[in-house]
Amino acid sequence: MDTIIAEIQEQLALLQQTIVSPTFVYQAGAILLIYLVAWLLSVKVRDQFAVTREAPHEGAHSLQVLGYKAGSTFFPIITISLLKLTSVLGKQYQLDAWLLEIAVVIAVMIFLNSFIRAFVKSVGIATFLRWVGLPIVFLHMINVLPKVIGALTAISFSVGNVDVSAYGIARVLVFGVLLFWLGRASNSIGKDIIRNHKEFDVPTKEVFAKLFEVAMFCVIFLLLLNVMGINLTALAVFGGALGVGLGLGLQTIASNFISGIIILLDRSLTVGDFVELDDGSKGFVREFKMRYAVLETYDGKDILVPNEKFINSLLVNWTHKDSKQRYRIDFSVAYKTDIRAMVEIIKEAVAKHPQVISGDDIPFEERPDCEIDSFGDSGVNMFVEFWMIGVDDGKNRVGGDLLLIVFETLREHGIEIPFPQREVRVINEDAIKLSNTTP
Repeated sequence: MDTIIAEIQEQLALLQQTIVSPTFVYQAGAILLIYLVAWLLSVKVRDQFAVTREAPHEGAHSLQVLGYKAGSTFFPIITISLLKLTSVLGKQYQLDAWLLEIAVVIAVMIFLNSFIRAFVKSVGIATFLRWVGLPIVFLHMINVLPKVIGALTAISFSVGNVDVSAYGIARVLVFGVLLFWLGRASNSIGKDIIRNHKEFDVPTKEVFAKLFEVAMFCVIFLLLLNVMGINLTALAVFGGALGVGLGLGLQTIASNFISGIIILLDRSLTVGDFVELDDGSKGFVREFKMRYAVLETYDGKDILVPNEKFINSLLVNWTHKDSKQRYRIDFSVAYKTDIRAMVEIIKEAVAKHPQVISGDDIPFEERPDCEIDSFGDSGVNMFVEFWMIGVDDGKNRVGGDLLLIVFETLREHGIEIPFPQREVRVINEDAIKLSNTTP
């Protein structure tokens, strides 16, 4: 016990001697000065840019949010840079900058923890980086990581001709999680940037977004293979054979993918168009996927249509060129009706509907028009043509309103709406009388 107490007292005396030494005082003063200068510089730099100075509003662009968060890293980055620079200069002048080195390690760890808290949204990945990534960085900065790697490399076993070590498994796990997070974050930010680009139209944005997603997946996959130590050159032949097999077995998927790119490039179909397929399915195009497009019907259903069907079959695009559409409603009147007067009455009544395009400033061919369609068995078959914005369905269902308007207008003016009538004539009355009297 006396020996232990003596050792503790010796270490305390050495610590006290170190604290009161000029070297310690100089380094402590330099650290405080560096933090003060770094704080002033970070505030000055952050105030120079609006993206780092002003907090983004709700629903702001992802780049604005990212830029504002990046502004909070100016202080730790400047601090670490100045500390490291001061440490290097101290060594050149034969100064034992041990306190500065400790300050650099602490500053780096605080910065990385703040970075994870600000930029990593996933709770699982953030926890993994804090409890696995930060200790690895700490061991690297104190030059202990090579010894740990050597110890993990020594723990190995063989599976056939493949040597598996604990270090290899840990490396794949750490870099796999890191690449997965970087890939998902980069993919979200990249697609957001592309879709918010004002110079591109919707189809072009969708094409670039899909290509960016595929490219990002390929890059992350190749990097992960490289981390695993797999020779990519040796996989070339196998990849070619696998590609041929997949091409033969997945022709439909490949066809739908290529068809989706063609549709977006030739702009024959865009998000928001109302389309009708040859099988009678119709709806609004709400989203393009890599394999199919989503059509939303007025019944609240989503129809998943393979992309190749838009190319290989007949397609009616109601709203691609112009959202104005022409429709007609049919009705009949009696033969005794004054058709010329009735036509004008119906046109005026139809033109009063708020969704029907009408007025003196409208071209004559787009105004409501009432004409004779044919002469029926019971009356004159008429129709009314009109133009409107949008599709005659859902909240824009105008046809039913106009039929009611026509019906009420005809009744108001005493115009008869005919119904089928049949006249029966007896040709041989004597024969009928004789058959009725025969017992």
